[in-house]
Amino acid sequence: MDTLTAPEASIEAAVSTNGVLDSFSVDLTGSPVRELNQALHNAVEGQSWTVTSPGGKHSLAVGIDADVTVTIEGHTGYYAAGMHQKGEVTINGNAGVGLAENIMSGRVHVKGDASQSAAATGHGGLVVIDGNAGARCGISMKGVDIVVGGNIGHMSAFMAQAGRLVVCGDAGDALGDSIYEARIYVKGTVASLGADCIEKPLREEHLAELGELLAAAGRTDNPADFKRYGSARNLYHFHVDNSTSY
Repeated sequence: MDTLTAPEASIEAAVSTNGVLDSFSVDLTGSPVRELNQALHNAVEGQSWTVTSPGGKHSLAVGIDADVTVTIEGHTGYYAAGMHQKGEVTINGNAGVGLAENIMSGRVHVKGDASQSAAATGHGGLVVIDGNAGARCGISMKGVDIVVGGNIGHMSAFMAQAGRLVVCGDAGDALGDSIYEARIYVKGTVASLGADCIEKPLREEHLAELGELLAAAGRTDNPADFKRYGSARNLYHFHVDNSTSY
């Protein structure tokens, strides 16, 4: 493993010199995040990266589009692993606002807690949060799968269009407000449901789907202990009674 630290000329230059290696360790103490991200953008598929001393810096490991493995040893700030496209990012700590925002595919795994808006607008891939997630988890999700080991905050899955949100703890107020066709599975209690979100039957196909998602997240929860929520589809159509006369 090659360790890359400041004040070397640049992380990118060191990687280009040692690109034949399969693994790299980057110490972010005094190193620019921009250079780390550029090096990850230039990475060769199959490489393994370890990032130490992240210090809660923002926008770490964003926009990765190669099949690489990135492990961040510590807490991250805002928008970690945003716009993720391929490979896997593991955060051995907590993550700030906007974790894996607009993820397209691949996997992002947080071993601790995540702040607000985790996996917002995600189109695909899997986001696993072992701890709790803050408010607005999965808002406007468009195909991403999210598995939360703990609780989630209010307004989660707001306007969720597609994908699955699995909550192994409790959910806050206004869950699934204005939801479209995303599916929500909650093991614990729900403080309140948002507009047009209702509890739905948990059929065999849903138990199978949920079992696969839990297994993919490395969990052993019993799918039968969950409840399913989704759209009542009452907001799909125009109702004249809801219009305003001028």
